Amino acid sequence: MAVIQSVWTEGALTFTFPNNSIASKYDHWSHYRNQFQPTCGGSKAVDFVYADGDVAWLIEVKDFRQHKRTKTIDLPDEIAIKVRDTVAGLVSAGLHANDHDEKNCAKQLLRSGKIRIVCHIEQPLKHSRLFPRAIKPSDLALKLRILIKAIDPHPAVVDRHTLRANMTWTVQ
Repeated sequence: MAVIQSVWTEGALTFTFPNNSIASKYDHWSHYRNQFQPTCGGSKAVDFVYADGDVAWLIEVKDFRQHKRTKTIDLPDEIAIKVRDTVAGLVSAGLHANDHDEKNCAKQLLRSGKIRIVCHIEQPLKHSRLFPRAIKPSDLALKLRILIKAIDPHPAVVDRHTLRANMTWTVQ
């Protein structure tokens, strides 16, 4: 199964990366699921990895438009753990992945000069008692900045409408 393609879905969102780029749904990698995760006692993973020039993007997606958050772990802590485990998993994949595409993708990402972290979060546009807009993006970004500053001192928290100019993908 090829892991490098330009269009990926996560829940109700479709991410489109530039053609001929290296973009992959990391949490579906054979190496992550069959080699890395079991060995490390239940590691976590971000949703997407994407190489763009000298930048490796790690993208975690949260969509709270249909279902509110029910996990007990704080969202910044959950994301930080996924980032940490993904970086370790990429090192492992670059050295030991059985799937050739995954191994090459990991190596390309690890050759990048910079790692950028993005939390793509969708929330209900209208506040309601059932689906409140409980997460303030600026607060989440600040907490992430503290937790993962050694990996990315400026993590981004975005939604479909606030992607930045250096984020060369689209989301529908």
